[in-house]
Order: sequence, then C-alpha cells, then structure tokens
Amino acid sequence: MSTPESIIQNTFGFPGFRPGQKGVIDALMDGQSVLAVMPTGAGKSLCYQIPALLFDRPTIVISPLVALMDNQVAGLRMNGVKVGCLHSGQSREENIAEWQSVTHGGAKLLYMSPERLMTGRMLSAMKALNPSMFVVDEAHCVSKWGPAFRPEYADLQRLKDLFPDARVAAFTATADELTREDIAGKLFGGQGKTIVQGFDRPNLSLAVSPLRNRSQQLLEFMKTTEGQSGIVYCLSRKNTEKFAGVLEAAGYKALPYHAGMPSETRFENQERFMAEEGVVMVATIAFGMGIDKPDIRFVYHMNIPGSLEAFYQEIGRAGRDGQPAVTALLYGLDDIRMRRQFISDDGSDSDHQMREHKRLDALLGYAESSGCRRRVLLNYFGESQGPCGNCDNCISPPEMIDATEPAKALFSAISQTGQRFGTTHVIAVARGETTDRIVQFSHDSLDAFGKGRDYAKPYMQALIRQAVASGIISMDISRYGALTLEAGALDILAGQAKFKCKDLATRRAAKSSRKARKALEETALSPDEQSLLAKLKSLRMEFSREIGKPAFVVFSDATLMDMVSKTPTTREEMLDVSGVGDTKFQRYGEAFLDAIRTA
Repeated sequence: MSTPESIIQNTFGFPGFRPGQKGVIDALMDGQSVLAVMPTGAGKSLCYQIPALLFDRPTIVISPLVALMDNQVAGLRMNGVKVGCLHSGQSREENIAEWQSVTHGGAKLLYMSPERLMTGRMLSAMKALNPSMFVVDEAHCVSKWGPAFRPEYADLQRLKDLFPDARVAAFTATADELTREDIAGKLFGGQGKTIVQGFDRPNLSLAVSPLRNRSQQLLEFMKTTEGQSGIVYCLSRKNTEKFAGVLEAAGYKALPYHAGMPSETRFENQERFMAEEGVVMVATIAFGMGIDKPDIRFVYHMNIPGSLEAFYQEIGRAGRDGQPAVTALLYGLDDIRMRRQFISDDGSDSDHQMREHKRLDALLGYAESSGCRRRVLLNYFGESQGPCGNCDNCISPPEMIDATEPAKALFSAISQTGQRFGTTHVIAVARGETTDRIVQFSHDSLDAFGKGRDYAKPYMQALIRQAVASGIISMDISRYGALTLEAGALDILAGQAKFKCKDLATRRAAKSSRKARKALEETALSPDEQSLLAKLKSLRMEFSREIGKPAFVVFSDATLMDMVSKTPTTREEMLDVSGVGDTKFQRYGEAFLDAIRTA
C-alpha cells in the first residue's frame, strides 16, 4: 500500500520530506482543511500532490495562471503522475480529453482557474465528481488584505458550503496575521488548521539604497551579477521598456515584460527567461506569480512596492534553489508620494486606505532601518531573530549622526510656508535658492529662507525621507504631497528633542551583493565538475526543447548539482540522486548516465 513516504521517494525521487511538509500532509490525510504559509522553495506543491495521489476521489487545484498550471502539470507528468488541466489556452477538444482523463482515466489531479471552476455548469459537474479536496494555490489572492488580491478568487468562499465533505487546502508564501485570518475565514470558516512554517529566507541578502540616479545605480548593481539571471522590477510599463533598453545597451540580455505588451511577446520573453541562462527580466509586477525558475540570482526593485507583503512576495522569487541570492531596493520621495497617491485613488473605503497607508509605513520603516533588515522583515510577520549578518546594515552598520540643525532648517521652512508645499519647494526655501515660485510667494523674505544653505540637496532629501519614514513629518497626498509637521517635529523645533538619523551618503548595496557572490564562490565547483555540469545542462536543454517546456521540468539545477556531486554510473546510484524518481529515470536516466560516464 502506498504511503506519503513511498510516493516522495519512488514517484518524486526525494529521500525524504523537507521541514514542514509532513505536518501539512498529515493534517490533510486526517481530513482537516489547512492554510499553509511556507516560504518560497519549501516544497508547497508536494504537500497537496502527495495526499491527492492517496485519496480515492479527485483533487481540484485552483491556480491563477495558465503558465503556472502548464509547468506544474508538465512536471507531474514527467514523474509519471496522471493529471488533467483545463484552461483557455487549449482547444475545446483538448479540454474535453483532459476532463475525461479525470472522470474515466484515473487522473487524481485536475488543474483549473477560479473563473472556470466557479461557473454554474462546472460546479454542477463537480457535484458528480465529488472531489476529496480543493487546493487554492497562491491563496493570498483570496484576501483583500493580501499583496495580490484578485476579485475572482473571492468567489471561492462558496466552496465550503457547496462541498461540505471536501477538504480545502490553501497555500501561500506571503500572509501576515490579518491576511491569514481572512483567508481561513473565507475558505473554511476558520475551522481548519493554519500552519505557518516560517518566513525566513537566510540565503537572500537584503540591501536598500536611497535614490540618486536610477540608471546609474542599476548599472552599478549589475556589475556584481556576472551574467546571472535576475528580475528588475519597475513601477510603470514605460520604465520597463526604458531600463530594459539601458541594460541591453550595456551588453546584458535584458527583456521587458508588462501587461501592455502583446501576449505573444510576453510569452516569448517569459520562455526565454525560463530557458536561457543569464537573462534579465525587466518587468512590472505583472511578471512573477508562478515563476518556478530555481536559479534566479537577484531581484532588484527600481521603486518601492506597496507593502512589505508585496516586497516579500517579489524577492521570494530569488534563490529558490537555496543558493545565495541578492535582493536590492531603491527608493526616493517621489516613490512614497506615488504610492500614497495610489492608495488614495483606489476607490476603497477609508478604513482600507488607512490600513494600506500603515502597510506602506511598515515598508518605509524597513527601508530606513539602521538595524538588521531581516529582523525588521520577520518581525512584521510575527517572527523574531537576532542580527542576520546578511543584510547591508549588518555587513556595514550605518553611522548615526546628529542632524538636529539641518532638521530645524527644514521644519522651519515647512512651518513658515504654511505646510502647503512639497519636498522640492521646502528644500529650496531652506537652502536659500531663488526660484520663480519662491519669488512668487515672497518666501525669500521668511526667517527660514537660507537657514540650511550649508547642506547639499541630496542630504536634505535623505533627511526628509528619514523624517517621513519615522513619522516626524507627513506627506499630505490630498494636497499633492505637501509636507506637514507632526508632534515630533514640533518638539525638535522647540528644542525639546534632537533628530538623529543614519548617514545615507555611504553606498552599501554593492557590499551585500559581493558577499552573496563570495558565498557562491565558496561553493564553486572544480574545473572538471564545472565541465560535467555544463555537459549535463546542455543535455537537459536538448530534452527541454524536445518537450517545449522549461529546463527545470526535466531536472532542476539542484538535481544536476547532485549528479555532479555523486557521479552515478548505475541505475541504483542514479535513483539515489535527489529529484530522480522511477519515471524520470525511465525517460532520461540512461542518457544522463552516459553523459556522466563519458565525461
């Protein structure tokens, strides 16, 4: 009789379970509904695929993206698992055949989108199918508090009433406590089990840099990546095109990706990113969900995301293979203003807007932190740890300076101009610049005019960023980013408090990048091993092109690395390689053994 242990070894080719997997599997096998929050790369899919193969009745997997479904299905079929898939990218005849593979062909898993599942006709068909389990992948899409809410996902809350005998299994890598409660309440009335495996990704280095010049800073960062695959996230479609061009002109294999591009071009660029080495995808957040590429070595944010949840979700695409990877974030005051504006313009109620502003505040706190960034990030998700030693602030602790005098110059300019103006005008007044607007409003006659003339504009911009992030001053989005004084700023003006901040003149992102690169070098292969790995990757690419799927569907990089380490020469030794099960050996085992024997 099959067991979870026998399936993970014989079907999927792994020696055992990763931390957290067995607890989720046991709960589902016991008939419980489960919300599992597990970090990217922890093996969430096996947590529902293994029980599905043991249940008598089918399991329905609800997934948000066609590409994600296709890759999951291709991977399962490579391992000899019968599985069906319904989506709009297939013909009617293909979808009928896929449905019949479940109703008559013995397939235990059926993948589909929420839109297709929640139609009246499909729900009626599901009644006859009587599923054992519904799986909601990327479950943060269910919650309006999550980083990627999709309205069509909200309808899934009807499943618990329509199919009271079916388990519901929900999986995500990103959900704070409020989001977890919302997901569990919607999907199984809060009656299921919530399992939080943890949020820490210690292989990811973390760095933040204040904005100076986006193109220049991007190119400086890219010098540390040595032709590796990565993602550069931009806030706008226009900038994805712009910065892809900047990288391409500098000699990098850079491709743009955003929702405004033709779908054929998006698909082609995504396929190149998945299949080729050293490709950099410059993208909006339209790219990322379900991208199962294990060897993404960096994620670089050209702008701040909307929240720490969104940020964590996006950096989680790096280093899925467990090897060192780099994350870096640029941010400036314009980013803050735009994000505030997005929140105010989204049409939601005041409570929701207030919560989203608070979430943005938490991200600004992360960006402006003078302590361990990983500690700030994990604390937001309810976890605690000591300094990580793998973020810019741990590697190169920032110098704290007394900035009381320049702060007073700025706060006086804000106060005396009526708290009606934004950053550019306030700094100009404080520095004593004669601009048309200053003359227009006679602000050159104010006592505050020129009190900060000894301080450079970038320094004053950095000081305002830190003051905004710490809540001492605020940006009034309803008045186009006007700076206003809070109680802390008034205390400083009155001489009752000092303003200390970190010196942002130093550049530390490159140090963090170099540390990650050094960690990779420490695990570097010998010349002979590098030659063998290149040979195995070339063979893998041949099979990948034959089946028209990304290379990792054949074997992951981790599996190839294990082959290089163990150099198997027999069937038994090859089956001892992590990620090589019976079916994959039958498909590819002999070819890879031959490559190893003749290396």
